[in-house]
Amino acid sequence: MNEVKLIPLSHNNDNQIAIIFDYNEKVKLHLKKLKDVKWSNTHKTFYIKYSSENKKRIYNHLRAINCYINYNELKAKKSISSPITYIKLPQLTEKKKEDLQKFKKWLQQKRLSENTVNTYFEVTVFFIKYASLKSTTNYSKRLIESFNYDFIVKPNKSISYQNQCINGIKKYLDYLGVEVDKLELKRPRKDKKLPVILSVEEIKQIFETTHNLKHKTLLSLIYSAGLRIGEAINLKIRDIDSKRMLIHVKSAKGKKDRYTLLSESFLDLLRVYYKQYKPSDYLFEGQKGKQYSNASAQKVLKIATEKVGLKKRVTLHTLRHSFATHLLENGTDLRYIQELLGHSSPKTTMIYTHVTEASIRKIKNPFDNL
Repeated sequence: MNEVKLIPLSHNNDNQIAIIFDYNEKVKLHLKKLKDVKWSNTHKTFYIKYSSENKKRIYNHLRAINCYINYNELKAKKSISSPITYIKLPQLTEKKKEDLQKFKKWLQQKRLSENTVNTYFEVTVFFIKYASLKSTTNYSKRLIESFNYDFIVKPNKSISYQNQCINGIKKYLDYLGVEVDKLELKRPRKDKKLPVILSVEEIKQIFETTHNLKHKTLLSLIYSAGLRIGEAINLKIRDIDSKRMLIHVKSAKGKKDRYTLLSESFLDLLRVYYKQYKPSDYLFEGQKGKQYSNASAQKVLKIATEKVGLKKRVTLHTLRHSFATHLLENGTDLRYIQELLGHSSPKTTMIYTHVTEASIRKIKNPFDNL
């Protein structure tokens, strides 16, 4: 039974109900069917307007797919939201709105991703409102630190979100022509978590369990080439170079092109897939010839891991992590792995030295000498 938490949330200057649950495609798709449920990029959660009627609607809707509804925090009127719950932020003037739209266009001209633009824009809107509340247009370090505490630290937002917020404010100050370096805005360090790695046997089980040819080909591509999911679904037929046995990854993270490996075994599978599905442009196409979606790919892997019975928290990126780790365990030079993955810094690739099974096995455990 999937647990869903209902938590008070203040968003868009109104009381809302945040709908929190561990990622589950079935719950997500079912929730989207409920009228008036929306997604917040700011809070990274689904939500609906706070009312007794909506509480009942959510409860009945999710119970239909056997979810356990936890609304203890809703009854206790606790909140994990931003300080908007406690502080009524003022509305923006028309001039400010126009200026912020110009800022958004300025961000888009920097060729940042759509998600990054939206995140930077949203946090800047809250920051400007916060400054208006404090009756100041002096965007000082002290004001930013105060905003950071009230908006991010106090409501216990993640370190990743805090870094995004600081980056967004820095971009806005840069847009205004303010010397950002003089403010000495520092970002908190992220937790250094090691990636989840699948063994070669677990990878085999996933592929053997996936019988749909398109699904199997997609998962095999991500693992065999060490691709990010966005890179895989953006691949076009012409990006496969079977003569040189390379895959041309274009405009990847950081707007960089690179080449990665084309496996001989995967090429055999790809040819079978191509003859059956006959894609016209993108290597993987969804309905009506459109690009295959990220959500569909995640769902494919989730079904496969459930069939295998894996208890690890596996995502599509886990296949990429496993590709890199298995290369390292087979003796591939770390510099080559860095190139194949498209990492800018060798420090990023070094993380795989901490999870290689071969290296750990060489260490003699002192307990065995007792």
